Amino acid sequence: MIDIRQGRHPVIETQLPIGEQYVPNDVLLDSEHQQIMIITGPNMAGKSALLRQTALIVLLAQAGSFVPAESARIGLVDKIFTRVGASDNISLGESTFMVEMTEAANILNNVTPRSLVLFDELGRGTSTYDGISIAWAIVEHLHEQPRARARTLFATHYHELNEMEKIFKRIRNYNVAVQEQNGRVIFIRKLQRGGSEHSFGIHVAEIAGMPPSIVKRAGVVLRELEADNSQVGTNTRPSAKKLEQSREGVQLSFYQLNDPVLQQIRDEILGLDINNLTPMDALNRLNDIKRIVSPNGA
Repeated sequence: MIDIRQGRHPVIETQLPIGEQYVPNDVLLDSEHQQIMIITGPNMAGKSALLRQTALIVLLAQAGSFVPAESARIGLVDKIFTRVGASDNISLGESTFMVEMTEAANILNNVTPRSLVLFDELGRGTSTYDGISIAWAIVEHLHEQPRARARTLFATHYHELNEMEKIFKRIRNYNVAVQEQNGRVIFIRKLQRGGSEHSFGIHVAEIAGMPPSIVKRAGVVLRELEADNSQVGTNTRPSAKKLEQSREGVQLSFYQLNDPVLQQIRDEILGLDINNLTPMDALNRLNDIKRIVSPNGA
C-alpha cells in the first residue's frame, strides 16, 4: 500500500512566494482496490507536480527519512519508474515519440508488483488515435498482467481513458480541480474523484501571450470539433467543410464564392496586369471595383 495524506512537493514548497501555501493532496494506491489512478485535468493544474511529489515521498520513506506529508504509510517499493517530460535524442536520431516508447518499453520489461510507476502524458508524441491506443494497452497490461501489477499514477489528456474505470476493477478516475468563472480558469490544484472533460489548453495559450486573434480562432475550431463528437474506434473525423465555413472573418477566398457581385470583383482583380499598371491606372481600377460594390457611390 501507498497511503499518503496531505502530501506536498518538498522542492516546489520551498520556492513558493512568501505567504503562499502549497496545496497538499492525498494519494492512495494498493494492489486490491485502487491499483491505478488515471489523473486528468487542465494544463498547469498540477498533475505533473502530484506525480513527482509522490515519487519523492516514496523515495524519502524508503531511505528512512521524514516525508513532507501529514502522514504516510508506504509499503515496500523495489523500483520507481517514471516516464515524465518530453525530449528527443538528436544525436542518435531518436524522435520524442521514440524516446517515449523506449522508456515505456524499459518500464514494462522490468516492472514488478512492488514497483511504483508514474506515466505523464504518454503517447503525446504521435497522432491522437495512436497515442490513445498505446496508452490504453499499457494501462490494461499493468492491470491484467500478474507480473506487472504495479501501483501506477497515469496523468493524461486522453479523456477517453476514463472509460477504463467501467471495465477494470482496480482503475479509478481522478482529476485536478479547477473553477471556470466568466471565461477565466482558476486553478484549485486539489485532487478529486472523477474524470475531467476539458483540458483548457486554449486558456493556457492565452496566458502565455498568444495573439488574441489566434486564441479566438482556436476557440471556434474547438467548438466545431466538439460538435462533431468524434469518438475513438469510429470512422468519424472532424468535418473540414465545417471548419472552412467557420473561417468567416479570418480568411475570405475569392475562389469559393457564389455571389455574382463578388465573382465580378474577382474577375476584375484577376484581369489586372500588375507589371504594366501605372499608379493612376491602379487608382482608376480600384475606383471601378468600388463602384461594383457600391453602385450609388455610397
